[in-house]
Amino acid sequence: MNGKTIAFLVAPEGVEQVELTEPWKAIKQAGGTPMLISTEPGQIQAFNHLDKADRFAVDATVDHASASEFDGLVLPGGVANPDFLRTQPQAVRFVRDFFDAGKPVAAICHAPWTLIEANVVRDRTVTSWPSLQTDLRNAGATWVDREVTICTSGPNTLVTSRKPDDLKAFDQAMIDAFSH
Repeated sequence: MNGKTIAFLVAPEGVEQVELTEPWKAIKQAGGTPMLISTEPGQIQAFNHLDKADRFAVDATVDHASASEFDGLVLPGGVANPDFLRTQPQAVRFVRDFFDAGKPVAAICHAPWTLIEANVVRDRTVTSWPSLQTDLRNAGATWVDREVTICTSGPNTLVTSRKPDDLKAFDQAMIDAFSH
C-alpha cells in the first residue's frame, strides 16, 4: 500500500468512532495515507454509539476533493453518518465517482445506505448492519450475513462488513483490496 492515498468520507457529526479509527490505523500501518473528507471544513464529531466521542480534523471538503486524487474510499458507519451523507448530492457523487473510476471501496455497518443512494449496489453481493438488508435487496443487491464480503462482480472491488466486531476481518480485506 506504500504511496496510496485513501479517502475516508464522513459527515460532520455521527460517524462511529471505532469504524473510523481502526481502518485509519490499518491504512497507516500498511504504509498508506488516509485523508478525512467531509461536507464541511474544520472538525467532525465522532460517536461511541450514541455518546459523543472525539473530534477529528477534516483534510478536505467533498466539494474540493475528487476521486481521481485517491486510490480508494472507506465509508465508516454509525447510523447518523451515512443517513446524512446520502442526502448530500456532492457526497453521493463523490462515492459514485469511485465506482465509475473502478477504484476499490470499503463500507461498514450502516455505510451501505450511501452506496444505495449512489446507485452502485445493483447486482453486487454485500453485507451490512442487519437492518439495512431490505434496503439493499430493494436496491438490487444480494445481501448476506457474513463478517466481511468481498465483491468483485462490478466495476471495482467492494468490501463490506456488518459491525465493529468485524473490524479485524474488514481491515484485512480492505488493505488487500487497496493494495492491488
